[in-house]
Amino acid sequence: MYALFAFMPLIFTVVLMVVFNRPARHTLPLTWLLSCIVAIVIWKMNVMDMAAYTLTGFLSALETLCIIFGAILIMNTLKRSGAMSAINRMFNDITPDARIKAIIIGFVFGAFIEGAAGFGTPAALAAPLLISVGFPPLAAAAVALIYNSVPVCFGAVGTPTTTAFSTVRDAVIAGGADPEAWKMSLTFWSAVSMAIGAFVIVFVGICVLVKLFGKNRSFKDALPVIPCIIFIVSVFDTLYLLIARFIGPELVSLVAAIVTLFVSLIAAKAGFLQPRKTWTFADKSEWDPSWLSTTEVPDPKISNMSLIRAWIPYLIIVTVLVITRVGQNMGMSWANFMKTFTIGSGTSGIILGQDWNYAILWSPGIVFIAVALITVAIHRMNGEAVRGAWADTGRQVSGAAVSLLFGIATVNIFRYTNVSAPEVMDGSMLYVMAREMAGLSGRAYIAVAPLIGVLGAFMSGSNTVSNTLFSSLQFETATLVALPQVFIVALQNNGGAIGNMICVNNVVSACATTGTAGNEGKLIRSNIIPCAIYCLVVVIVFGIAILMGADPVPLSG
Repeated sequence: MYALFAFMPLIFTVVLMVVFNRPARHTLPLTWLLSCIVAIVIWKMNVMDMAAYTLTGFLSALETLCIIFGAILIMNTLKRSGAMSAINRMFNDITPDARIKAIIIGFVFGAFIEGAAGFGTPAALAAPLLISVGFPPLAAAAVALIYNSVPVCFGAVGTPTTTAFSTVRDAVIAGGADPEAWKMSLTFWSAVSMAIGAFVIVFVGICVLVKLFGKNRSFKDALPVIPCIIFIVSVFDTLYLLIARFIGPELVSLVAAIVTLFVSLIAAKAGFLQPRKTWTFADKSEWDPSWLSTTEVPDPKISNMSLIRAWIPYLIIVTVLVITRVGQNMGMSWANFMKTFTIGSGTSGIILGQDWNYAILWSPGIVFIAVALITVAIHRMNGEAVRGAWADTGRQVSGAAVSLLFGIATVNIFRYTNVSAPEVMDGSMLYVMAREMAGLSGRAYIAVAPLIGVLGAFMSGSNTVSNTLFSSLQFETATLVALPQVFIVALQNNGGAIGNMICVNNVVSACATTGTAGNEGKLIRSNIIPCAIYCLVVVIVFGIAILMGADPVPLSG
């Protein structure tokens, strides 16, 4: 019964955005209001706690808005400086085929950014880059979101997988297993299912592209790129699995993607496994108006800038993100200082009793903004071009602000609903939903486990948060229904990663960076089928493993 009340705001959101295609900026404030009513009436959350978590949610949204602002600012700065026209020439010289560009930029480049930074950064960088090489803005957002799934278990230098393990570590030890062996097994099996699914999801992404945005609106246009997909994904998967098996979660996506990027660029330039017939979009005049930006996005300045100079800002971004994340993972003091240096309320609890802290030096958004400023000097931009880039960015970001403010505030209500009266309800709204889904499934829980991960990511916008919330629940349920715990936690990890392609925060971010705000419901509709397909693939992989009697690290109790 209580789970039904908890699901009400979620169902309300899906119906308005997906069925009635209402924009997120209209839907999410109403979702927040409905969540507050349920929290107060059913969970007995007091008004002051509700206000506190709403306010800290608003403040947390500023962190995401900073990333969006910085990513769009980089794009607009490069457009105004002439760098984007040079980057466009590079990709058009390598291959004129839009399907291959989607794979190289959307999947491989996006995977590298995910491995380095995570937390919504890939779509924020890859989608604008796809637009710059001729993609309709809505197509760029859809492809970037679909492909931001395979690398997510190991995004931000392995943070989601490390987090999933840390939440169940004590239970693993209590069960008599070696925690490091269990962690390595979790890493490997999380990678196995995602790697197998990568062949499917990369092809599905191209199917979405040609069916929804192609001239012929035909799935047949996806078939000629199958050999290229098999080649690129095989290179990626080989490294992905080897690193997961022998090194650990930190470098899985990062190293696999950077090597694959070089290989795929060289192969495309040489024409290796390229389709005989080039596929491109129809002329822009023939595009459906809903594919276009709803905010003014200026065309790139035409220039003869050298390719190296044009790419310097992106190279700086990638270098800084990699060095800082790897440095933090290696325990270097300077990296730890950057991550722990925060602005906010500290431990004072001055925000109605709650803390909010922003690791400003660790934010990818701050890196983007700093690099945009450096680019002004590197590309010798004049004052008019700089002012234009900042003004364009302000207009584009303003549409996402309301959505993110109320979206993240709603997540806080879902996560902390029972903080005022824990004796009234054993668990928050989010936890009660997941627990009810688990309780109804029994031995069929293997099919439910990734959906709980998707639910956590859909609401929170993060696989890391989804794993923080639900890994323990998944572990305990696996024990109760006699399923291998490492498989079920891996399915949680997979589901949280797959949910990135439809989660509200990422969809809002992708729409903001592509100038397509108001199309959030359309994107969720187009991506829900790829999400379901990927979930089915990982369930089949683990189902076969269980039927074969596999249990990599069995526990004693």
